[in-house]
Amino acid sequence: MVELYGKRFTRREIEAASGGLSHAAGVRLMELSNGQERGNRMLEFRSGSGLRFTVLLDRCMDIADCEHNGRAIGWHSPAGFRHPSLSEYEGEGGLGWMRSFSGLMVTCGLDHILFMNEVPTDSYVYGPRKTASHSLHGRAGTLPAHLTGYGERWEGDRCFLWAEGVVTQSAVFGEHLELHRRIEIEVGSDEIRLSDRVVNRGFYRTPHMYCYHVNVGHPVLEDGARYLAPIAETVWAAHQDSYQAQGVGYRSLTGPRIDFHEQVWQHEMVADEAGEVPVALVNDRLGLGFMVVTRKDQFPCQYEWQNLQSGQYALGIEPSTNHVLGNLVARERGEMIWLNHGEERAYDSRFTILPDADAIAGAEARIRAIHGQPDTDYPQPTGNFRRIEDRQ
Repeated sequence: MVELYGKRFTRREIEAASGGLSHAAGVRLMELSNGQERGNRMLEFRSGSGLRFTVLLDRCMDIADCEHNGRAIGWHSPAGFRHPSLSEYEGEGGLGWMRSFSGLMVTCGLDHILFMNEVPTDSYVYGPRKTASHSLHGRAGTLPAHLTGYGERWEGDRCFLWAEGVVTQSAVFGEHLELHRRIEIEVGSDEIRLSDRVVNRGFYRTPHMYCYHVNVGHPVLEDGARYLAPIAETVWAAHQDSYQAQGVGYRSLTGPRIDFHEQVWQHEMVADEAGEVPVALVNDRLGLGFMVVTRKDQFPCQYEWQNLQSGQYALGIEPSTNHVLGNLVARERGEMIWLNHGEERAYDSRFTILPDADAIAGAEARIRAIHGQPDTDYPQPTGNFRRIEDRQ
């Protein structure tokens, strides 16, 4: 049954009350029409629980806005939700990606993530192109999707809102990768389900790297917010040579700072018996949190990104297919994913709103039952980048 307004309804009762579901929940297609956002197609989801989020069809079907009962969850950067035609992927020495960096979730990939690298392209068998110069985090996040369907689906008295689309990254004498994405939420719930498949439609052997840049903003992020995760060890910190200089550790967050330099960690996470890794940011003052659940066999690596700079304030939860060491090192270590024609990789994730203190307590108990986390804000990075197996 559908749970709305503190009551459970059958489909018949919903239709009797209002003729349909749209007064309480639904998914609808719209288009932004002003400023640098102009022309972006967007799907708006309302689950009926107080959860509202939008999906940018022209930006990889990534999640832009996200709020619960009027309280923002997702990050809005000054860059805004620019139309992809304004993107300059190769610009600014490979950092042009940052001019389109905003929203709850930004997809990184499909053949490159992390910082800029120039990599060999022998597998594309084209003499004039010896190498490829990759910019920050790859091309996927500003590629438009082909929307293949959206709407509501009833299974008896349960209702699900959904959308599906295909994002294509391709070039002549280069890669031909497709991202098949499905986003779904049950009416009355606070959990977004994301199902991705990355498929090689081409006939060249093609590298594949993948990461979700999940960005939580104010008010979930504020002074005193806590990062919760089942951490076996902290592997790496970008700032470890000046580890405590800014006075912000990995687990307790502060308010916005002037002249804050981003901090990034890689943590080695422990999965539960089902192979899942839950990571959360929680705000005990508000009784509000956000949890990301991924699979360890799909995303073996996890980064934590802190951008506490005033005006750009965000905390990033970043599940990844590869260590933070980058594209070239992934090749050297034999950890690059290589896809031949028709081969694919699947990614199944859940984003859950923690709407009150009980939900936060439940999430924290679940995480602690899997594994504890370092009890110091500045755990010593081990440098132990564990081998990622079964890569071809």
